[in-house]
Amino acid sequence: MSHINDGENIFGEVIHSYTRAQAIEDGMLIDVTETAKEAGFRMPVAVTTRVWTQCVEVPAKVQGQDEMGRLWDVLWICRHKIASSRDAGGDTLFFQVHVRNDNRPGMPPLVTLKVVCGPGDQGEPVLTVLYPDED
Repeated sequence: MSHINDGENIFGEVIHSYTRAQAIEDGMLIDVTETAKEAGFRMPVAVTTRVWTQCVEVPAKVQGQDEMGRLWDVLWICRHKIASSRDAGGDTLFFQVHVRNDNRPGMPPLVTLKVVCGPGDQGEPVLTVLYPDED
């Protein structure tokens, strides 16, 4: 008779695991925790490389933009969405931020992102900002 609570994994031996620390070391995630703390976050925050390259990095020749300002915009709007959704439940929230990637006049286009709260490498809560089609 098998016991689920005997400490064995009911799915068998783990074949491969990829930790959050490895993803940060490999550059798949960018740790933005220090800036996130300034924006009021109380847990570690990372963004995917895609979010970093498309929403934080400033494309060549784009005027009036800098990485810290763009990162702040993403984090601040994310933080506001979390604060205004405290009773929503679930581990994922979607939010939108204007991202200027060219010098055209007018309001920059809205980009939809999501923030996921999940377990870190030691089971602690961590946040990851990514595109809706990223996992």
